[in-house]
Amino acid sequence: MTEPGFWDDQDKAQKVIKEANEIKRTLEEWEKAQRVVEDALVMLELGEEENDHSLLAEVSENVDELVSIVEKLELNALLSEPYDSHNAILSIHPGAGGTESQDWAQMLLRMYTRWAEDHEYDVQVLDLLPGDEAGIKSATLLISGPNAYGYLKAEKGVHRLVRISPFDASGRRHTSFTSIDVTPEIEDDIAVDIDPNDLRIDTYRASGAGGQHVNKTDSAIRITHLPTGIVVQCQSERSQHSNKESAMKILRSKLVELAEQQRKDKLKEIKGEQSEIGWGNQIRSYVFCPYTMVKDHRTNIEIGNVDSVMDGNIDPFIEGFLRTKA
Repeated sequence: MTEPGFWDDQDKAQKVIKEANEIKRTLEEWEKAQRVVEDALVMLELGEEENDHSLLAEVSENVDELVSIVEKLELNALLSEPYDSHNAILSIHPGAGGTESQDWAQMLLRMYTRWAEDHEYDVQVLDLLPGDEAGIKSATLLISGPNAYGYLKAEKGVHRLVRISPFDASGRRHTSFTSIDVTPEIEDDIAVDIDPNDLRIDTYRASGAGGQHVNKTDSAIRITHLPTGIVVQCQSERSQHSNKESAMKILRSKLVELAEQQRKDKLKEIKGEQSEIGWGNQIRSYVFCPYTMVKDHRTNIEIGNVDSVMDGNIDPFIEGFLRTKA
């Protein structure tokens, strides 16, 4: 960073700084672990010399802190796939069920937003389509921060809700489904061949709140990639040009993910059938009634405090998935 000309290319400089900061964070955690070990050994030696058993309590606290640090380092070490360090594009789509499913989609939107805020990640709403009565018909978020995709890839799949519906006058129990899709944000310099002739670009009027300008111009963009059928859209920016840039970024990310999946499928075909994590119709169930529990069907991890999970406490599920996958 001190070399002459380092700042001449701002984009390149920012990428170097980002990589350096990620390395620094890992080194700081490692150095912190070393200090904790040294402090614990000093306390242990002092306690033995003076036959002071009260110092064992402090040694125990140091051990607990060390376990926490090492678990964090171990978890970060599991994030070794090509795009784990990238930002994440998270899309939410309710299933059949009308207002009930759309409300469930909005609950998940809040859950992921709270999770991101707790981890000091930046959350940008790229696209949001409100429901007719309540909830949302779809949403796309850009969640930016270290290893955002590496963690959130654990959330990809169908999420199931069981509760007494507030929209049912008879007070009956309902089951709703919402699909979560997660792709890495791909930088512009990563080679993705997109032929303009393969794109159908439609403009439309943005919906929802946003001031006079948003609702009076066709600034929202929908792009269809004809060869794959992938559809992306963005309406969060004021200008059509900015929305198109954001939509193209989402499309590029989805095409890279598709290519990576095709590569994995080919590798699986060559290697033959292998045992993998079972992906059923739902990866996780959130039960509000007749009892309260959230269960991940891939890892069998259960949490009884549903409110805590809906407030963004999903780290046990994410960590369990990453460890099982590894």
